[in-house]
Amino acid sequence: MEVETTFSHVVPPVFDGDNYQAWAIKMIVHLEALDLWEAVEEDYDVPPLPANPTMTQMKAHKERKTKKSKAKACLFFAVSSTIFTRIMNLQLAKAIWDYLKNDYQGNERIKNMQVLNLIREFEMLKMKETETIKDYFDKLLGKDFSDERIVQKILMTLPEKYESKISSLEESKDLSSISLAELVNAFVEL
Repeated sequence: MEVETTFSHVVPPVFDGDNYQAWAIKMIVHLEALDLWEAVEEDYDVPPLPANPTMTQMKAHKERKTKKSKAKACLFFAVSSTIFTRIMNLQLAKAIWDYLKNDYQGNERIKNMQVLNLIREFEMLKMKETETIKDYFDKLLGKDFSDERIVQKILMTLPEKYESKISSLEESKDLSSISLAELVNAFVEL
C-alpha cells in the first residue's frame, strides 16, 4: 500500500503539444500505475445504485466514480495551460484522451505531408564546402531512408573535390550495390 501512496504523488508527464507519441506512452504507463487507465480507455457509465444497495455495491460504485474523476484530473494536470483551455469543457476522461489523440497524433493527410517535407529536405541536402565528410555523412545518416538511397544521395551531392575519389570507386566497385558502410569507409580513409 505504501508504494501506491508514494506513486500517487508522482507528477504526470506534461504534454505541451510536441511529441505526442512519447507523451501518450508515458501517460498510459502513468495511468496504469495509478489503476486509472481503464477509466480512460473504456467509456463506461457508472450506473446508479439500486434501491437498497449492499455495502459492496456502494463501495464498487464509489470506486468507479472516483476512478473516472481521478483519471480526468490526471489528464487535466498532464497538459500545458494552452492545451488545457482546449479540453476543459470535455466531461469524460475518454473524450479528453480521444480529443488529444485525434488532434495531435494527426490524420493520414498530415502524416503524408510530413513525409513529403522530410523527402524534400533530404533531396535539398548538399555538402557544404566547410563541412567535413564525416559531418556530412552523420547528417545524412540521421535521416530515415534506405542505405541504397543514402548512398545515391551522397554520391550525387558531394562537392567537385571528391570527383576523383568517386571515379576510382566506380572503377573498383559497382556503385549500384555498394553498401553504405563501404562508402563511408572509402571516404573516411582519405
